[in-house]
Amino acid sequence: MTANALPSRNALFSRNALLSRNALRAALPAVTLLLLLGTIFWIQPRAMTPFGINLMLNLAVPIVLATMAQLFVMTVNDLDLSIGGFVGLSACIGATWLNQTPLLGVAALAACILAYAGLGALIHLRRLPSIVVTLGMSFVWLGLAVILLPTPGGAAPGWLKSLMAFKPPYLPFPILASIVIALLVHVGLMRTSYGAILRGFGGNPQAMRRSGWSSLRATMTMYALAGLFGVLSGLALLGISTSADANIALRYTLLSIAGAILGGCEFTGGRVSPVGAVLGALTLALAGSALTFLRISPDWQVGAQGAILIAVLALRAFVVRKED
Repeated sequence: MTANALPSRNALFSRNALLSRNALRAALPAVTLLLLLGTIFWIQPRAMTPFGINLMLNLAVPIVLATMAQLFVMTVNDLDLSIGGFVGLSACIGATWLNQTPLLGVAALAACILAYAGLGALIHLRRLPSIVVTLGMSFVWLGLAVILLPTPGGAAPGWLKSLMAFKPPYLPFPILASIVIALLVHVGLMRTSYGAILRGFGGNPQAMRRSGWSSLRATMTMYALAGLFGVLSGLALLGISTSADANIALRYTLLSIAGAILGGCEFTGGRVSPVGAVLGALTLALAGSALTFLRISPDWQVGAQGAILIAVLALRAFVVRKED
């Protein structure tokens, strides 16, 4: 009886240790965000107000939405290098057609989402590298945006400006919107049976195909969702800036990748974390906006975001090494 109890006790200990390490990895995005926020409040106590937080996270919502778009593509082991140009095109459509002729604007944005789904089908059917295809599409999206809006201008629809200027009673709007986005994507992707199937194509596509599921449909679904959230990101950015520019969101490509990686997502295996990706996007948005709020040169903002990314990745690598 004692001999049987000893292996069970060792197995229980190993399981508890593994759970604690997984919990530590999952907590890294939240810890990073809290440390950055605490540092800002320590340097500038006056930022510890709803107005200060709202100002620092002014651009958080479009960055969070763009990061979610990148997360959907990463779920099927692809990488999207065109999301920045696509967000800019969506903002230009919103500032022109959606504002002047709403039906034409809605149709154009719907066509953009369908084009994204078609892009996923092309990559899958022809077995093309997603990095190369999406890099080429980034120039297509940028060119279309320049044709539509050659110079910065246009105007955001009134309802869109009112939505992005909404002030809830208890939480700053960027935090409330980020919570809603995280919950929606988490439930849809992590807590539903079809979400498990979609993630399965990132982890073991051969097994999913042997089970009768269509990998083409899964890829198109994920790219369509990426297109939808890219459109929402462009509209959110337009509602904040109230005008558009073809180059308004080019840096969102790298920000979306960095936000997803900060949140614990991986390039292979369909290992993603919607909640972690939102926290990673908030960290990057906070790093950029906070440095502006503290009157630090924009040249240092890119370096600060890169330093945060390197530090978190180094800490994650340390945790993984401990697990091994």
